Amino acid sequence: MAKRKYPIGIQTFSEIIQKSYVYVDKTDLVWQLADYAKYIFLSRPRRFGKSLLSSTLHSYFAGERELFEGLKIMELEKEWKQYPVLHFDLSGAKHMAPQEVKTELGRLMEDYEKVYGANPNEVTPGMRMAGLVNRAYEQTKSQVVIIIDEYDAPLLDVLHDDQRLFDMREVMQEFYQRLKMLEPKIKFCFITGITKFSQLSIFSTINNLMNVTMDPKFAAICGITEQELTTTLHEDIEMLAQKNGTTYDAMHAKLKYHYDGYHFTKESDKVYNPFSLMKAFLSGKVGAYWFDSGTPSYLIRQMRHFRTDITSLDYMEVPSTAFDKPTEAMTTALPLLYQSGYLTIKDYERESDLYTLSIPNQEVRVGYTEGLLPTYVGLDGSGVQVGFALKFWRALKKGDINQAMLDMQSYLAGIPYVEGFKKKLADAATAECFYEYTLYLIFSMLNVYVRTQVKCSGGRIDMVVFMPDTIYIFELKVNGTAQDALEQINGNGYARPYLSDGRSVVAVGVRFDAKERNVTEWVSMNVQS
Repeated sequence: MAKRKYPIGIQTFSEIIQKSYVYVDKTDLVWQLADYAKYIFLSRPRRFGKSLLSSTLHSYFAGERELFEGLKIMELEKEWKQYPVLHFDLSGAKHMAPQEVKTELGRLMEDYEKVYGANPNEVTPGMRMAGLVNRAYEQTKSQVVIIIDEYDAPLLDVLHDDQRLFDMREVMQEFYQRLKMLEPKIKFCFITGITKFSQLSIFSTINNLMNVTMDPKFAAICGITEQELTTTLHEDIEMLAQKNGTTYDAMHAKLKYHYDGYHFTKESDKVYNPFSLMKAFLSGKVGAYWFDSGTPSYLIRQMRHFRTDITSLDYMEVPSTAFDKPTEAMTTALPLLYQSGYLTIKDYERESDLYTLSIPNQEVRVGYTEGLLPTYVGLDGSGVQVGFALKFWRALKKGDINQAMLDMQSYLAGIPYVEGFKKKLADAATAECFYEYTLYLIFSMLNVYVRTQVKCSGGRIDMVVFMPDTIYIFELKVNGTAQDALEQINGNGYARPYLSDGRSVVAVGVRFDAKERNVTEWVSMNVQS
């Protein structure tokens, strides 16, 4: 097989085509999007192809017909008109103060001012952009296309810092408010981002902005569908399978398990993470590539701000208003978790109009665990080690609860804690919550179905773990003994709802010592119907 070139880190459509990198043809959707509305907004997670989509739209509106030879759009587009394109990538404006963002916006306009001219009286970013549009319109006698990629990059760091958010919003609002005023001279305006800031603030004047984020027609415009994987990328799966000494079908299943599972609307095909797929093909192995740069700091901050219970996030039934919400109106971190790609739509019930949100796939589950355990729960180091987690899982699978808890004891004994967290563990409620999080994240990383704080007629069960042959019911105690915990399971009938399942049911009472920060005793018993 011929060697294939993968566009890792390359987000420019022209470079991908001219240098013969692997390209999954989305140009039919690009053509539909370009004629769908004048002002369009699309939200997708990071590394999902938003910048490549923006670049493809740029080449299309710039009339670069030769780049599209052999692609789907050639059967659709007949005119190939050329428009002046102003394309701004705001990803470089992260972690900046408002004045620095003004400077960055000015820098982005300098190259266009060399083409269309500048006016020294235009002193703000918005004035300079308006001047560019007016001059481009006058000089070309054609409407102007404006593309703004990652519009929200300057804003993510200042969420819930009222003064900084106000200052940054003033800068960005002055820039964006010109877009509506320039409407007669604009052919098309495309804006991308991760989050959805309210139209009542940043986009207050663009009252006809069309949000296609959850539009079924464009659900697959970013990401790789199953059909695209097995046709356009069929050869790549074969080569990856060969490198790893396995079959095509086995490798296909592995890629699906690790990278598939994203739904961006209630009725659409699942899509794979494109960055992770290409990285796997290039490196010759399946890995957690989406997390190479770590868990975004803004996400951790928001989860802490809203005191997010990370054990409640998997398999949540919620209305769309709970997660498709403007960023400024968030009352929980759920919208940000969804918009950032840490949760996705797994099911939709038409009668109740409820969505089921869940972690998309194993790559996110592992990264979610390794990224959140050290930073969110208060551990220092690399988080849950896969080797330990696998030993723990295997012991439970064999029904050896004693070995599983010995492994847990050994693991916890070797963990350093972030300074200041030790004092928090002195509080029984905080300590119990911490240990519950730790157990939950371990199981989640291994794709074991686990539920916490499960309501039943006898009260709330701390944790229920569903293994292939056994259901484990855990009750955790910081004040009290393991026997107390076991008696609580039995006395309150916590096992009763699971006795007809067909699997063995095991009750496990566990005592954690907050001073030692470890498991100190445990006791278990098989529960009979």
